[in-house]
Amino acid sequence: MKLLGGLVDWLDSRTGIRTARKHLLDEPIPAGVGWWFVTGSVLILLLSVQLVTGIFLTMYYVPSPESAYDSVRYIMEGVTFGRVLRGLHFFGASFIVIAAVIHMLRVVALGSYKKPREVTWLTGVVLLLVILGFALSGYLLPWNELAFFATRVGTSSAGALPGIGESIVRFMRGGNDVTGATLTRFFGVHIAILPAITTALLALHLLFIQYHGMSVPPSIEAEQRRTGRAIKSMPFIPNFALRDLFGWTVALALLAGLAAYFPWELGKKADLFAPAPAGIRPEWYFLWMFQALKYAPATVFGLSGELVVMVPASIGAVLLVFLPFLDPDTPQSRGIVKVLAAAALVVMATLTVLAVTAKVQ
Repeated sequence: MKLLGGLVDWLDSRTGIRTARKHLLDEPIPAGVGWWFVTGSVLILLLSVQLVTGIFLTMYYVPSPESAYDSVRYIMEGVTFGRVLRGLHFFGASFIVIAAVIHMLRVVALGSYKKPREVTWLTGVVLLLVILGFALSGYLLPWNELAFFATRVGTSSAGALPGIGESIVRFMRGGNDVTGATLTRFFGVHIAILPAITTALLALHLLFIQYHGMSVPPSIEAEQRRTGRAIKSMPFIPNFALRDLFGWTVALALLAGLAAYFPWELGKKADLFAPAPAGIRPEWYFLWMFQALKYAPATVFGLSGELVVMVPASIGAVLLVFLPFLDPDTPQSRGIVKVLAAAALVVMATLTVLAVTAKVQ
């Protein structure tokens, strides 16, 4: 123990490890912080699961049109626990999207994006977009029939942008159509570029959270202003740490259960020259856009139906990015923001349900 204590003293004198531990683990948390605040740590856990499972999958995966499908099939059939490992990575992508959306809704509902946390919000929004980028780039990698044709349809949507649309499509695909060049490009983006961006954004996000502290729920702030009393706090360990541990346990149990009892099916190998089969559609988190495009007319005032759908969605994304600067932080504006967020969620959920129902029929 004396040797261990001496080693810790040596590290502390050169790295400040004790100060960092105290700041990260011993800093008090505002009292009244509910279970919704656990979503952030659950999201970090799920990102870690994706990282670990992705590393193991990459050991066996071959990113070429000739070998990609067979390498994934070998992972599922020839590698010990390979089917479960692939299932964890597959279902983990959906879990991350769900956790990220819930976390963002919590931030919006409680006004946690307000001053001085504007930059924290910006890093979180960009991180959500990067997560969707992971979903898009990873979907093609199994090189099965569904992934190939869904990627062809998904990337072609960018062609609706006037002037630059075709250039964007060629840049995404690495050519005029989805080919082996697209697979190689998506693989590189998925395992190198996006993980690097995610690591930097997550580090900044956590740094800003530590710098500003955890946001206080509006009800606690109102009580503090009314009574003039200082906001009570509770220690991170064990109070809030136990909540995080419980959230991690539930998330991992659900994820492992789906991976073990509902294994992901690989389907047929992609054929570049075969016609697209019926029922091709993207993953569920893009279904709302897919369904909206089905309802859009062919042209509106000379603009394509795809562009008519993409413009409102793009405006919504821009408003989301600049929300902290657009909200004057009044009781009326807080109500408007909540109503708009709820309306957007209802519209997207309704379109998703309609798309799923159409698939069943």
